[in-house]
Amino acid sequence: MADVIAQIRKNRFVVVGRVGMDLFPDVGVAVEDAASFTADMGGSSANIAAGLVKLGAEASLVTRVSADAVGRFCRNKLAHYGVDARYVRDEGGEARNSLALYESRIKGHQSVIYRNRAADFEMAMEDVQAVEYAGFGALIAAGTVFAAEPSRAASFEAFRLARAAGLPVIFDVDYRPYSWPSAQVAEEVLSQAAALSDVIVGNDEEFGFMAGGIEHGLQKARDLAATTATIVVYKMGENGAITITKEGEIKTGIYRVDALKPTGAGDSFMAGMLSSLASGHDLKSAVLRGSACAAIVVAKPGCAPAMPYPVDLEKFLATHAGPTEIT
Repeated sequence: MADVIAQIRKNRFVVVGRVGMDLFPDVGVAVEDAASFTADMGGSSANIAAGLVKLGAEASLVTRVSADAVGRFCRNKLAHYGVDARYVRDEGGEARNSLALYESRIKGHQSVIYRNRAADFEMAMEDVQAVEYAGFGALIAAGTVFAAEPSRAASFEAFRLARAAGLPVIFDVDYRPYSWPSAQVAEEVLSQAAALSDVIVGNDEEFGFMAGGIEHGLQKARDLAATTATIVVYKMGENGAITITKEGEIKTGIYRVDALKPTGAGDSFMAGMLSSLASGHDLKSAVLRGSACAAIVVAKPGCAPAMPYPVDLEKFLATHAGPTEIT
């Protein structure tokens, strides 16, 4: 584990996966009733990268964007959040950027995702082969990159190149059924990606999905930690998380807040955990700080704009009553 954390402490991350546009109406307003929308950056990988940069890391994104106004919007937002876009390429033709519409409300919450002919699925071998992996400390990927070709093969190539350069692979399972051709393909491919990863983060449903049933999810996480992975974080929603290593298991709670929405929590958790490990926190503290970042994001509109800066995180931790107890 020491070698993996030493690499993370370089605080320079290459992140593979999509950037898109988010549209969200005012707090409490349904999409169908909205008179206006706020536009900002979306996409799990881009959100993770933005969250890392806001917390003091360096992050470069590897993906493709549509060669149109929405693609340029995404590039502008990456620049706004300080995410390096040198490995972002334009994709012409009929490819379009991912678009997400979601609401800032819990009761009756609706999210509508448009992923037809997604530009990021056109990421190819030459995109990942152009990355100078030796200049980074770790590679991060969200599971959606494996949902279609040529992005799937390119992402596995990125894993191979990163590992060859001595970088740990950090994998957010991030299973989105609507992106995949079938559940069987998703189970096989995500399991293959997990077996190649050093740090794996997922929720109970995602591990259960890879294991063939939610009741087998925790054992799947334990098996990965015992064999191929160094750190596995098994998230259980309001029931907290179990972080599993070869040295044992750590149970942590959540920071309760008045949530406005369910979206963005996982991306912010990943950014908070990794940035905390990079700044010298031990594993339990890093997971708790990731949980605090998740709580901050669900209590505000938007995803990338809601992610905290260090001052926001420290203020939250200083004023909150603390995490729930998990036995």
